Amino acid sequence: MNEHNLISTETLCTHYNIEISFIDALNTMDLIQVEIIEHNQYIHQEQLGILEKIIRLHYELNVNLEGIDIVFNLLDKERELKNELNNLRNRLRLYENE
Repeated sequence: MNEHNLISTETLCTHYNIEISFIDALNTMDLIQVEIIEHNQYIHQEQLGILEKIIRLHYELNVNLEGIDIVFNLLDKERELKNELNNLRNRLRLYENE
């Protein structure tokens, strides 16, 4: 694992003006993955976009953590359905071209 791609949760909490308990709750609900290295918590840079979406949903739109979990599950389901639809369209085109 490349430690250069990790951001300290303390730094994130200071930057976004959020509590460390919020990060812990997100980790407990598996909305983000927290890495612990030498008693310090970090998240991957790749998860920063997800964290920012969660912060906006929670603090700007007052969506609770359970609601955020539902929103992310629905977005994942939508992506899956779009992929399935594209696959079915591609298969249908094969039969139409015969």
